[in-house]
Amino acid sequence: MSDHEEFEQQNLKSIQAMASDSHMAELTRDWFNYSFKHRYSYHFKWMGMPIIQYPQDIIAMQELIWEIKPEYIIETGVARGGSLVFYASMLKLLGGDRKVIGIDIDIRQHNRERIEDHPMYDFIDLVEGSSIDQSTFEKVNSIVKNSAGPVMVALDSNHTHEHVLRELELYSNFVTPGSFLVVFDTHCEFLPEDLLSDRPWGVNDNPYTAVKEFLAQDERFERVPFEDKFQITAAPHGFLKRL
Repeated sequence: MSDHEEFEQQNLKSIQAMASDSHMAELTRDWFNYSFKHRYSYHFKWMGMPIIQYPQDIIAMQELIWEIKPEYIIETGVARGGSLVFYASMLKLLGGDRKVIGIDIDIRQHNRERIEDHPMYDFIDLVEGSSIDQSTFEKVNSIVKNSAGPVMVALDSNHTHEHVLRELELYSNFVTPGSFLVVFDTHCEFLPEDLLSDRPWGVNDNPYTAVKEFLAQDERFERVPFEDKFQITAAPHGFLKRL
């Protein structure tokens, strides 16, 4: 056994022990819920752009991108563009002709200008429209239909069950075997209800419930328990691998 293999085996054992530690789970849940009150995920930038992600999820996506080496990453939900820039910077490091496609129902002009002015914009395509509209889906399909390499998808737009389930039904078709479909904000199912009282989604109506229904009807995907490793994540049960 090589030193690297031994190191990885030791890590796997410690991750498994951590995942079965109920006290660790309780501490993690309490910290996550408390941090949510302080808009913790809004505090970070990637190459100058607000990314609105937990740092652990940024690292998780980095690991997946480096392993899969996608030709395209499709992201629903652009917000302020930080995730697009992050994915674009990873694709640039991989080299070759690669793109991240950002979809949003409303790409506000000030956000569009900052994204278009960014050094990573050459690796970004913006598609404005509802992610679940057929016309939007067809625009994305026209970009990726001739792809020869892997395709990843990240869903992070409207978080209602109905919307996310429809996104899953549509965009899962782009995900290539061995690649990932990542559904963010599944954590909504596990937050205290008062933290989501001003949102159209909440407990029993969110990305987590959509993932459960999707996996029950689509055998092409399996859940990979990344939360065992990263603990703090906005996407528990949301890392889905295409078989």
